[in-house]
Amino acid sequence: MSTTINDTNFNFPNQKSVYKGKVREVYNINNDKLVMIASDRLSAFDVIMPKQIPYKGQILNQIAAKMMRETEDIVPNWILATPDPNVAVGYLCEPFKVEMVIRGYLAGHAAREYKLGKRILCGVELPEGLNENDKLPMPIITPSTKADNGEHDEDISREDILAKGIVSEEDYVVLEKFTQALFKRGTEIAAKRGLILVDTKYEFGKTADGKIVLIDEIHTPDSSRYFYAEGYQARQDAKETQKQLSKEFVRQWLIENGFQGKDGQQIPEMSDEKITEISNRYIELYEQITGEQFVKADLTNIESRIENNVVSYLS
Repeated sequence: MSTTINDTNFNFPNQKSVYKGKVREVYNINNDKLVMIASDRLSAFDVIMPKQIPYKGQILNQIAAKMMRETEDIVPNWILATPDPNVAVGYLCEPFKVEMVIRGYLAGHAAREYKLGKRILCGVELPEGLNENDKLPMPIITPSTKADNGEHDEDISREDILAKGIVSEEDYVVLEKFTQALFKRGTEIAAKRGLILVDTKYEFGKTADGKIVLIDEIHTPDSSRYFYAEGYQARQDAKETQKQLSKEFVRQWLIENGFQGKDGQQIPEMSDEKITEISNRYIELYEQITGEQFVKADLTNIESRIENNVVSYLS
């Protein structure tokens, strides 16, 4: 019996279709609601790893649900209920085909681009003289296109988004406003837990009545990068690596083993010990980000558990 969720094939009452993303599977119920199942798949550099990580889906689903509740007073979201540790149910929305990435610090992808000598990122000019992980003068929005299965997300500027008609200017202004408000709130939540919200991404959609709402996940270690606040400046001054909470530790391990998602590169083998280590790191992330102890869900028969909980909720 598997103790992780990889690929699901449910047939819920009034199910119309299913969409399978990199780590989530989304079931359309009666063209009205969505059942989103967070799998235990691990994606890095837009590539799905061959092995799953125990509890990863539960962790991402529960952090996202908690953060949605903590921000629903400033930005409306799609969630109606979380009937299972790995499941969120909410309104059917038409997603915008951009991810709203917002950065408060020069880290990750932005730092890698900066090191290559680039000073314009998604149409935003970056100042000279920055070191990796330095705080930016102010948070910047660096959108990316929302890729379909297996494709890479790509950087795009505000100007190109509007010129190509990917999002109307009227809607994009709302997306920018929501992104800035969420990042400000996320920064405040992180600070209470001794963390710095470095960068994150938000996704939005429109409900049937035309309302723009926050969808997908929010402030999770897969969608966000956190530094520990204590010792941040001392580490910067000493040009040391920042102590961080995010999926970056997985990316760094892959880079050290010769993989960055580029053509011809082989995904390194993940041993059982490495899988356990990654799972434990995700649990640590959960507890640091939420300030709550992680309670492991029953893994005896995950698929039956999910099916029973979802069917019970829908009925």
